[in-house]
Amino acid sequence: MSASSIDCFVLSGGAAQAVVTAVQPAFESSHGCRLVAEFGAVGTMRDRLLGGAPCDLLVLTEPLIAALARDGRVDAETARPLGSVATGIAVTAASSAQPVTNGAALAALLQAATALYVPDLQQSTAGIHIAAMLEELGLRQTLAARTREFPNGATAMRELGRDAGAGAVGITQVTEILFTDGVRLLGELPAEHALRTIYTAAIARSAGHRDLAARLVEALTGPGSDALRRRSGFDLGAGSGSSRR
Repeated sequence: MSASSIDCFVLSGGAAQAVVTAVQPAFESSHGCRLVAEFGAVGTMRDRLLGGAPCDLLVLTEPLIAALARDGRVDAETARPLGSVATGIAVTAASSAQPVTNGAALAALLQAATALYVPDLQQSTAGIHIAAMLEELGLRQTLAARTREFPNGATAMRELGRDAGAGAVGITQVTEILFTDGVRLLGELPAEHALRTIYTAAIARSAGHRDLAARLVEALTGPGSDALRRRSGFDLGAGSGSSRR
């Protein structure tokens, strides 16, 4: 990459990290640019934009993109969905745990867990959902001392795979579980506690390279990335979903 290459700045929820990083090498090569991508909890990425961080493209939840469009922070006409992502349960490769099919089985799995690895319980989509779910199950206080909270799901899963024993459990977006070595997807949350979140790419109003950002939207959401997105855990057929943030 030459010293004169253009930097294209991306602020993205961690759920889309696998897709963004997969298209990055070919995109940089084709367009003579460098993607400077930052991944984290969607609330944190929104706050980075509002705080003045350079940004050409955002990949956040559909409701956050819509709110930023109303505030004049993103161009609503450029918004394109990547697909929807389920929130899932992760265990270490050494775990013998079996998939859970209902709330009672989920509660039993969590009660027996030696540790619970989760993303930010206030800023991340999955974390906010997990916090509410633990309250509904009556386990928030029970698991408080065993809960390991991280800035985002990718970090939580990396630490689960690296440091946790066979009895540890993680919960975050399925895409972040599939993206991480050393952990395996036990399954989606059971129906009564399920969450599906639509992630959307949109160009920031403050973008310095709108044409480049538009090409990146196509690379991330166009037909050429269909197989990649499915492999990464996105449901492309789900034009609807439930996202609390």
